[in-house]
Amino acid sequence: MCPRSRLVACLSIDFRRGAPSHGVVRLPDPRQGVYQRLLSALFFLTLVFVGGATILHQIGAGRWSWFDCFYMTVITLSTVGFGETLPGFADVPGARPILLVLIILGSGTLLYFISNFTALLVEGDLGGLLLRRRMQKRIDRLRDHILVCGIGTTGIHIVEELLAVDRPFVVVDVDVERLEKLAREMGPRFLYVEGDATDDEVLELAGVGRCQGIIAALHADKDNLFVTITARALNADARIVAKSVECSAEGKLRRAGADAVVSPYFIGGMRLVSEMIRPAAVEFLDRMLRDHDHNLRVDEAGIPEGSALAGKTLAGSGVRETGALVIAVRLPDGRYVYKPSGDLALPAGSFLIVIAQSADLETLRRHLASASK
Repeated sequence: MCPRSRLVACLSIDFRRGAPSHGVVRLPDPRQGVYQRLLSALFFLTLVFVGGATILHQIGAGRWSWFDCFYMTVITLSTVGFGETLPGFADVPGARPILLVLIILGSGTLLYFISNFTALLVEGDLGGLLLRRRMQKRIDRLRDHILVCGIGTTGIHIVEELLAVDRPFVVVDVDVERLEKLAREMGPRFLYVEGDATDDEVLELAGVGRCQGIIAALHADKDNLFVTITARALNADARIVAKSVECSAEGKLRRAGADAVVSPYFIGGMRLVSEMIRPAAVEFLDRMLRDHDHNLRVDEAGIPEGSALAGKTLAGSGVRETGALVIAVRLPDGRYVYKPSGDLALPAGSFLIVIAQSADLETLRRHLASASK
């Protein structure tokens, strides 16, 4: 086993055994207690109903049917006040004391159930519970989506870009109020799981085993490090991109399994300099990203093994007819060819770096996929 694999395996085992989450505070869901109390109340209420009907049936020695005993229990506990009783009820020794105990015990249990059900409607947000269950079913059907761990100042921009390019994603965060607010603002494509992104179970609810990639965008480097370790242990094939606050964290994140590390402070510094020395180029890129009518993006499309386009020139591949502008080609050995000419051969495993609208990009990918069949 390679050193990185040993590191990931050891740390993930420690985590599953209950290792501390490196300072991450897991916030309890205030609704969880309401749900548990409601289930407990329902259990005791059912126990009282079944127990009361069973006792009445036993002391009656067969003179009353199960339905009559259950009916008597219901009208007793519900305090409806019907005058009817079981035939010969007064002649059965101990029947009235038992019914008296049943009234006292059952009325308290029924009141406890009603109060907890009311609390569920007020505190637990029954409509919200049903909405989250429907959302979880949609998440369970997702494949090749992207997990965004953290929806803070960095995560919100990640989500906006994923929505702009129409890529499926699931957000994981502990701030339920912020998640619900963003879900209302961004619509049904905003899917989320409330919970700690360093928790195996939370990531599994978000479909970590089926996802294409994970973005660790939490506030602290140690939290992003732990998310990286956990995610790599749960999905060995996913691409992991981690945020680093301190430059010293980059090496640790890569050793933990991150495929790429991005420092917002480094990017911010480069942007400040660019605004100073090349403002027109920066304005062009900004407008390209914010133009909702054209939705232009710099993106990539790969030429798979076995493609009929493998070995053909760029001019003869039909790529330019899709509407995508090829600005560079990444060759299989990692070298880049900038401003490629039409006679450049495209070997299998190459990636085309293009500027294209979303629709043209999909046309390009369909063209490459059909050529590989």
